Amino acid sequence: MSTSRKKSRRARSSRESSKSSKKTLYTAVAIVSACAVTAVAIGLSRGDSDDGKKESATATGARPTLPGPLDKDKDGKPKPTEEPWDGKVKVLGDGSTSYTGPQPHQPKATKLKPGQRPPQFIVFSWDGALQGDDRLFSHFRQVARDSNAKMTFFLTGMYLVPKSKRELYRPPQHKPGSAAISFATDPHIRDTLEQLRGAWQDGHEIGSHFNGHFCGAKGGDDWSVDEWKSEIKQQYSFVQNWKTNTGFTDIDPLPFDYTKELVGGRAPCLEGQKTLIPAAKSFGWRYDASSPGDFQIWPTKIDGVWNFPLQLLPYPKSEKQVLSMDFNFLYNQSGDSTEGDPAKYDEWLDLTTGGYMNGFERVYNGSRAPLFVGNHFENWNGGIYMQAIENVMREACTRKEVRCVSFKQLADWLDAQDPKVLAKLRGLDPAQAPDWKTFLK
Repeated sequence: MSTSRKKSRRARSSRESSKSSKKTLYTAVAIVSACAVTAVAIGLSRGDSDDGKKESATATGARPTLPGPLDKDKDGKPKPTEEPWDGKVKVLGDGSTSYTGPQPHQPKATKLKPGQRPPQFIVFSWDGALQGDDRLFSHFRQVARDSNAKMTFFLTGMYLVPKSKRELYRPPQHKPGSAAISFATDPHIRDTLEQLRGAWQDGHEIGSHFNGHFCGAKGGDDWSVDEWKSEIKQQYSFVQNWKTNTGFTDIDPLPFDYTKELVGGRAPCLEGQKTLIPAAKSFGWRYDASSPGDFQIWPTKIDGVWNFPLQLLPYPKSEKQVLSMDFNFLYNQSGDSTEGDPAKYDEWLDLTTGGYMNGFERVYNGSRAPLFVGNHFENWNGGIYMQAIENVMREACTRKEVRCVSFKQLADWLDAQDPKVLAKLRGLDPAQAPDWKTFLK
């Protein structure tokens, strides 16, 4: 873990309900910013470290280009990106992407009927989205199939850039070719492309985790709106030009047009949302998942963009709360070490599974606010955090009235609701279950 990375963020210690006479006290466990830690932890080969030094060879390939201007309606709002499909596959650009029609397996967003109890939404999301040696990307696609779940994969764009072409990446405030994480090996790029294709065809969302994963000084919090725009442009380019950049000729195009598919992301270390949102909005993005944490309440918008923060969940056997991301459970169990005491793994697994399920049960039997869960593909502390997520998916996603969806699908559903209904839902405490027939009449 980089020593420059921020260690923790403290949450508010209490919140008084405006709708209930009872006070709910939240004491926050240390909340630690999202991270991808080391190359080994995310499944890259052990020899593929990234020191940010200049390569001796000249990098050649497709330079980042800005996607075309967004079409807007008479009110200045972006027009829907979906277009009538004539049944023909349209190969785009250098053949890295294509348009194959509307994404399959997408639920129809329907408006709540008067007196209807909202579904319980859960969004499982993955930062980085690399298919490494642990093959966790493909594993959780299978878990999702078994659990009737859709998810969001936040792709790190530079994972589709070979290390030999690293200077194609021009990070804000850093030297060309530098990054805080490792570039992927060629075999891992191939494997990741295969998983991205399959994930989209399964109905999952391909979002953005941006590129170089810079945190702290000269990271997202220090970037201007224009610098975030540059980072976003490069994310598009690395996906739209992977064939040129890798030289791979034996792989089919990805089955989606990324200018249409990409509608949201999560910033590394949950930093920079203030300047990121106006940058993302200029590309027509619909949501941002970069907020460092909040209570389990119904979402709101920031300047017209849905804000989907990580959330504080009840930590078992205590009155504390822990942020809904694997690294935060790790931090509260073994600190910065990803290899804690093996004798405690079973206990930590139970605590982690219990923490997620506590958060789920609180809103499932209460306000029905969506539950947001963030993860990395990792094997920290013997893989207990991956096992905990699998436990929760198999248990919660199969419950009555539960919908495990992507952030994009949740945004679709929220946009279909009456704003007055959403405003009433936001007034509920997480554990507060009203008489739904009269509350939403």
